[in-house]
Amino acid sequence: MDPRLALDTRAAGLMTLLCLVWGMQQVVLKAVANDIAPVLQIGLRSGIAAVLVGGVLFWRRERLAWDTWRPGMVAGLLFALEYLFVGQALLLTSAGHTVVLLYTAPIFAALGLHWKVPTERLSRLQWLGIALAFGGVAVTFLGKGDAEAAVRPLSLWGDLLALLGGLAMGATTVTIRMSRLSTAPAAQTLLYQLIGAAVLLLAGAFATDQNAFVATPRAVASLAFQSLIVSFASFLAWFWLLRTYLASRLGVFSFLTPVFGVALGAVLLGETLEPRFVAGTALVLLGILVVSAHARIGAAFATMRGAR
Repeated sequence: MDPRLALDTRAAGLMTLLCLVWGMQQVVLKAVANDIAPVLQIGLRSGIAAVLVGGVLFWRRERLAWDTWRPGMVAGLLFALEYLFVGQALLLTSAGHTVVLLYTAPIFAALGLHWKVPTERLSRLQWLGIALAFGGVAVTFLGKGDAEAAVRPLSLWGDLLALLGGLAMGATTVTIRMSRLSTAPAAQTLLYQLIGAAVLLLAGAFATDQNAFVATPRAVASLAFQSLIVSFASFLAWFWLLRTYLASRLGVFSFLTPVFGVALGAVLLGETLEPRFVAGTALVLLGILVVSAHARIGAAFATMRGAR
């Protein structure tokens, strides 16, 4: 019997807060992009968070699974690619578009696990959810108004990069699920990802001449938020939730992150919500919800049929 708990009020509240933080991170990165490039900021935040996570591991005296270094390197590379795509996307498209397309990751993860793990085969209901999500992606790519016509090619390229970030995030999930990392200490898995992002993104920032850092109060506050809250506290809280509660219940909350990201982009950055983009986002979120909560949705339908 699985010792992990069903969802309760504490877990629901914490997951909502985490989704708010994760939705805000792209908005904050874009807000200070003129002072510090997103790629450089993500590299710096990953390095700072890696030191903090390493300190937590030392303080807890957790035994590390050293036989995980090979999949750990793969997870670190994929994590770095994810945020390399995100960093470049934020320079070309809106934070709202970036967060919606990035959080197609559960769809890519479900497809990867369907292919690799016999027990993770997709149900017909999940295939419907995937069709809805990809239909939403198609609508989102078309959701550019006349105001964006002059920069449409660059904006579409930014959308594609954000979608590739979602693919990399989904591939990271599959890598962890399919390797020894699935039983390794969660903080160690996070450490692999943070080190990979720090090394590769900082190298990428210098190689592409995106290494300027104007230390304005806003930029410093953003880096502190990204390092301490996003890359350190929120990820550790997420892994604690995964150890304590049923992952299938927690995954249902994933659709909240794009909702918060789009709303915050509109409120804080003044991003325009094109009608077609809103429609596409709704389809993506519905698809993610169906894929993540398919068992509960199917059970609800079965109960309704049985009650007739």
